[in-house]
Amino acid sequence: MDPVDWQTPEDSVPSSFITEAQVGTLHGKPPATGAWREGDPAGRRQFANLGPVDFERGGHLPHVRIAYETWGELSPERDNAVLVLHALTGDSHLLGDAIPGHATAGWWSDIVGPGLAIDTDRWFVVAPNMLGGCQGSTGPASFAPDGYEWGPRFPYTTIRDQVGAQAALSDQLGIERWAAVVGGSMGGMQAIEWGVSHPERMTRLAVIAAPPFTTADQIGLNSVQLEAVRSDPAFRGGHFYEAADGDGPYHGLALARRIALLTYRSPSELNERFQRSWQSEISPLGGDGRFAVESYLDFHGNKFTRRFDANSYLTLVEAMNSHDVGRGRGGAAAALARVTARTLVVGINSDRLFPLEGQEFIAAHVPTTIHGSSPVVLDSPYGHDGFLIEHEAVSAQLRRLLDD
Repeated sequence: MDPVDWQTPEDSVPSSFITEAQVGTLHGKPPATGAWREGDPAGRRQFANLGPVDFERGGHLPHVRIAYETWGELSPERDNAVLVLHALTGDSHLLGDAIPGHATAGWWSDIVGPGLAIDTDRWFVVAPNMLGGCQGSTGPASFAPDGYEWGPRFPYTTIRDQVGAQAALSDQLGIERWAAVVGGSMGGMQAIEWGVSHPERMTRLAVIAAPPFTTADQIGLNSVQLEAVRSDPAFRGGHFYEAADGDGPYHGLALARRIALLTYRSPSELNERFQRSWQSEISPLGGDGRFAVESYLDFHGNKFTRRFDANSYLTLVEAMNSHDVGRGRGGAAAALARVTARTLVVGINSDRLFPLEGQEFIAAHVPTTIHGSSPVVLDSPYGHDGFLIEHEAVSAQLRRLLDD
């Protein structure tokens, strides 16, 4: 692995042994929160102030701000805008290097850019940080009017709330109709919600590695992650922002991340990459050594705590649990029939987080897919994270949608 690869989001590269150099990058105690805070370098972020927002389940915020980044130029007709929506722990930094204000490099830099599948010489690309996130958009780590973080007071947030905020951002940008809405994973949940709730506001739609609703199995896996965070004594019921470095809920958040990573990758990839290898010459069989896969999970769990917020993680995982395009709409099949955009549905054959059954259901019930009633299936060993790693395959499908 290249020495600078530690700066690259771990979800965009295949799993690998952890080196001593990588471990050395995590010097010092982790902060109480890894959220972007006022006064930090803005990087490439822009900000849209949406004003007061009412939430689907009854919450209210007197002021909401969405952080976003853009690439390319909006045409005079405003008809070349593409909305790209990120996954659970992603953010607006879609492409570009890790720079002050952006702890990690862009997560789709091989897909978005000049001459690439989402060609920024042709398209005006907008990537917002989702509502409830912790990288510039209003979330639990943001300050409330009383001068303290919202913390556990932040309203219960649904996928529909997040799409509502994105629609309000669209209004501020003067974009009445998106040339395309593209999302993967949790961003794919938002993308299909866009297609159902705002069919008149897009020409094309791409739903990648996302389901029509979160299943009981997925909610169950999420519940373990939620409990990992909440059971950390340093979480303090969500009131941890005054904690000194090293005294925040990083143990629980790192454990939640380790659990999640196991669902993002496929068993075959982990088995092939690590087998039963030891991390060092010290035996893990009754000694102080560790299996290589343990070190991989531990490193990336600890790294994650330096760029994310525990309360935000809870908010976003619960938003993922809320996902159901059919809620209040006569069921998922009836809801998907509302989609009018030319639609691309992509699944990954090794995805154990959001298996192909979900994409098969979407493709079977959206009447305007470009590939018939079955989804496009990517053959990848990388599991759910294949949509972040299989750049050529994903690019080919996005070109198929966008170039027509």
